[in-house]
Parts: sequence; structure tokens; C-alpha cells
Amino acid sequence: MASADLRDELNCSICLNIYTDPVTLRCGHNFCRVCINHVMDTQEGSGVYTCPECRAEFQERPALQRNITLCNIAQRFLSAQPEQEVTGIFCTYCITSTVPAVKSCLMCEASLCENHLRVHSRSAEHVLSQPTTSLGNRKCSVHNKIMEYFCTEDSNCICVSCRLDGDHRGHQVELLDEASKKKKEQLRNALHTLTTKREETEQKVQSLQERKRVVPEKAAGLTERVTALFKDIRRQLDDLEKRVLSDISRQEEQVSLSISDLIQQLEIKKDKLSRKMSHIEEMCNMSDPVTVLQVHISDTDDICDHWTEDKDRDGDDKKVRDDLDLDLILKNLHMGLSNIVTYEKRGIYLKEASSILLDVNTASNNLTLSDDLKLVSMSKTSQSLPTIPERFENYQVLSTRSFSSEQHYWEVETSRTGSWIVGMAYTSIERKGDQSFIGYNNKSWGLRYCENQYSVRHNKKAIDIPYCNSCHKFRVSLDYENGQLSFYELSDPIRHVHTFTATFTEPLHAVFRVWGDCWVRILS
Repeated sequence: MASADLRDELNCSICLNIYTDPVTLRCGHNFCRVCINHVMDTQEGSGVYTCPECRAEFQERPALQRNITLCNIAQRFLSAQPEQEVTGIFCTYCITSTVPAVKSCLMCEASLCENHLRVHSRSAEHVLSQPTTSLGNRKCSVHNKIMEYFCTEDSNCICVSCRLDGDHRGHQVELLDEASKKKKEQLRNALHTLTTKREETEQKVQSLQERKRVVPEKAAGLTERVTALFKDIRRQLDDLEKRVLSDISRQEEQVSLSISDLIQQLEIKKDKLSRKMSHIEEMCNMSDPVTVLQVHISDTDDICDHWTEDKDRDGDDKKVRDDLDLDLILKNLHMGLSNIVTYEKRGIYLKEASSILLDVNTASNNLTLSDDLKLVSMSKTSQSLPTIPERFENYQVLSTRSFSSEQHYWEVETSRTGSWIVGMAYTSIERKGDQSFIGYNNKSWGLRYCENQYSVRHNKKAIDIPYCNSCHKFRVSLDYENGQLSFYELSDPIRHVHTFTATFTEPLHAVFRVWGDCWVRILS
């Protein structure tokens, strides 16, 4: 009765059989791993998972914890049960009724119940085993003797004649029970390996299911970012349209004024020529030859000289701007569009790096950090900070946060005086000597400002960047996987300054260097 009650406790409520690889839900109920996984698969997509036993609800697919204790109890219970309950092997000699067998004789190739076992021969050649239907397979096909040994060289079960006189003479052999124990140990090891692999596979399945669950959230976030991106593009296009139209209007006004000035000059010239013509016509109409001849030749020469000078000035007049500069308009339009594309082309992938703070433990003694750890400036006195390996020797500080994947950006504002460098660096950058300076090694990349001149620096190589009327706000964009570090000036329009291309091999920190009357503030 106790055995029957125990069996009921060891039955899976789904398949109604004794547990196979039992697992436990958070509610405490146990099921076969295969059974509960099948139930959970059918509940996939319903929005909630429930326990088949108590109907407890789980918002996410519950993790399955293997119940090792219950597994051991189930296995011991099965091993303690009579074989016939499982195999259904019956006594060979009980003809009138089906009586369960308790042993099988390998010599007689018969199965025996309790009664027939009592009268069975006890001689050594009559080998008894647990009830089995494979009696013929327990004898040697060559010598018709019971197989008692296992040849480890040929991996065959053999009889004593095979060992002494047959093909297996001289081979390394073991008793069947010993070989069976070793084989079972190998099987247990294989079972353990397979169980581990199955658990790893299940973890991968759960991981993929979790990733599948967050896909809609990512899609929603991406949709929001794309919508904002196009809104920003439309705003920038509107701004660009206003600037280009304003440029056209400005050119129109300049050209109109230039042409008006030219017309006014020509009108004055025309009046002067008219007066000269009237004077000449008047002389031509005179009847008195003396009066005509008394006109000095120099007067007519002056007229011709004036005409030549006027003609030369007419040639100069052609240099006066009398049309719109279409090339300049198209150039400004193209540049504006290019800046929009350059700035926005990766905007769909970039994520603003939040919570970028200055790392006090890396700040040199000649720097001052603000209370919110967002602003760094040069200190007039030493801060007397503790000497630790992480601290820079001169004028530099790292961010607490590092980046080792995906795409991110962060923004800074700088002072209009002094000198500064902003960029990114590996954690392993040197902290002392020239090799610690940003851009003076192969572990850092920086944008430098000094004496109204920009430059970008990496591994002791510098590239000068044309300086314009800077707004002193910059964006640093990192695409870690594609190995791109870009700098943008947040002017109007936004200006692409430079892009470094590299294969990043370590986590990157934001890094700052200031000296002189200078400060840098993190805006992100």
C-alpha cells in the first residue's frame, strides 16, 4: 500500500507516468521536463503562462529548475520494482496461467516463477539472471555456451571456450558484470554530458525567447527614433531652404543695386555726350568760316580723348556684377544637403550616451571637477589628491563609463579661451609622461583646439582642420563595431570635422585635456 502511495506521488500529472528528468516551477509543482516544455510551447503567444497543476500565472516563460532529489527518488523507486511489472515476462512452465517470472535460466533458455525456481537445478552451468526475453543472445553462437566474459580488444561478449581455445585466446577480457559496470559508468558520464548540453540548449532557447520578446520594444523605439529623425531632417531642410532663398534675395538686391549704379553712371555719360554733340553740331552749322577755324584743334582732341577714356571705362563697366552667382548658390545648397546627410546618415543607429561623468580617480592634481562631475577646468593650485595608479600626471581625466559595443554619441561645450582636447581613449592608456597625452599614442584619439586652430591627433600624427567661427559645441559619435570615431561641430549648419577609422580592441572612455584659462562641459 505504501509503495502504491509513493508511486502516486512520483507520477507526473501531465503524462501520468513516473517522472522523467523532473523539473520544478516557481509555484513548487513538478513535471517531466518534456511534458512541461510541451505545455509551455502550446501557451506561447497567449501573453501568459500557467501551471497545469495550480493554474499559477507567469508573465514570462518560467525558468525550469531541475529537481535532482526527486529525480533520484524516481530512479530508485523504478530500480526497486519487480522487473515483471515493467517487462511483462512470464514463467515458461506455467501453461495454464500467466505467472510472472522472477528469474531466467540462461542454460535452459527459460523463465521461472517462484514455484518452478525452487525445483530448478542448482548446478553451476545453470546460470540465473533477471527475467529476460533475450535468452538466445546470452549463449555463444560458436560453442553454445553461456557468455561469461567481455573481450575488451574486440568489444564482444564471449564464452569460456572462446577465451581459452577460440579466436579471443590471449586477449584482455573482463567478467561481464565488471565490464557492464564500466559501461554503465561511461553511459552515466555520457548521460551527464547530454543532460548538460540539453540544459545549455534550453537556456539558449529561453535566451532567444527573451530576445524575441524584446523585439517589439526595440521596433517601437526604432520607430520613434526614425520619426524623430525625419522630423529633424524636415526641420533642417526648412532651415536650408530659408538660407538658400535668403542668399538668392541678397544676391538679387546686390545685383540690382550694382546695375542701378551702372545705369546712373551711363546716364551721366550720356548727358555729357549729348552736350558735346550739341556743341559740335553748333559749330558745324556756323556760316562764318573764321569762327569755325578759330576753334582750336586741341578742343576736338579733348573730345576724342574723352571719348577714348569713356570707351575704356565702358569696358570696365562690363566687370560690374550684373547677374546672380548661380554656382555659389548651388554650392551652398549642395554643401547644406551634404551636411544634413553626413549628420543624419547614422542617426537611426546612434544612441545618446547618458550618464557620462568624470572619473575623480583619474583626474590629475592640476584639474578641478564640478560637483556634478560634468565640467573640468584647470586649477591654479594642486588638489593634493591621493596618488593612485589610475590618476593622470598632467591635465587629463577619463569618464567613468566605457563603451565596447554598438553606436553612441555624446556632446560637449568648450570655452573660447585656452586650449583643450576631447576624444576617446582605452583604459590601458599610460598615466604618466608624453605617452599619456591624448593623441600621442595608439590608445587615444582626440580633437584639439589651440590658438584658433583645430587639429585631430592619433599616434603622434596630427591633421590640421580649417577653423571657422566656431560655436564651441561638439558631438563625438562612436560606432564601435565598424571602427569609426567622428567629430561634428554643432554650428548652423552642423559641420563634419573628422572621422577616425580603426579596429577597436578595448573598451573606450571619453577623455578630456585642458590647460590655460579653459574649461570643457559635458552636455549629454
